[in-house]
Amino acid sequence: MTSIKKVIDPKENISLKSAQETVGGYVERVICRDDTILLVNEEGLLEGLPVNEEASAIAGQMIVGNVIHFAKGCGKDWN
Repeated sequence: MTSIKKVIDPKENISLKSAQETVGGYVERVICRDDTILLVNEEGLLEGLPVNEEASAIAGQMIVGNVIHFAKGCGKDWN
């Protein structure tokens, strides 16, 4: 089972440590078709993590594992 942590408050900051704990490893940023940002596990495919269907639909590509999804205008520290 995969999850998405949704960040909708522009003032909410996610530290690197917190992001790594959420995604379960090294963090990779994915810019989505709608200009939102996903933080994903950089080695998720190598680790055989399950497909995250909701995140994949948002990104327009296959995404695996748990993710953090920043709404538009959020996650400026990750730009």
